[in-house]
Amino acid sequence: MATALQRIRAIHLYRHGLKNMLSWAVRREVFYVEQEKMRAEFEQHTSLTDPIQIERALERGEARLRENLHPDPYIVPYRPGGSLYARNPPFDPAVSIHMNFGREGAH
Repeated sequence: MATALQRIRAIHLYRHGLKNMLSWAVRREVFYVEQEKMRAEFEQHTSLTDPIQIERALERGEARLRENLHPDPYIVPYRPGGSLYARNPPFDPAVSIHMNFGREGAH
């Protein structure tokens, strides 16, 4: 029986594995095939009940993830580290814009 921490680690490993795979397989049809292979590997280990065996499987999976990390991972553009993050920083508070929509001269 897996402990709660081992379950969390397995979920974390699966999610980060998918995110890493998305950096390697940009085309969706390739990604879906690779995702199915990874899911099958995780399903093989669902029958493990010994916490020591589960721990070993998690350690092997985490090591494999570290070995296969993408050198330039995909980052959603508007998230920190993405290409659009803080691209248009907010205006300086001292700058004020008054728009009167064509009635600037009218009082």
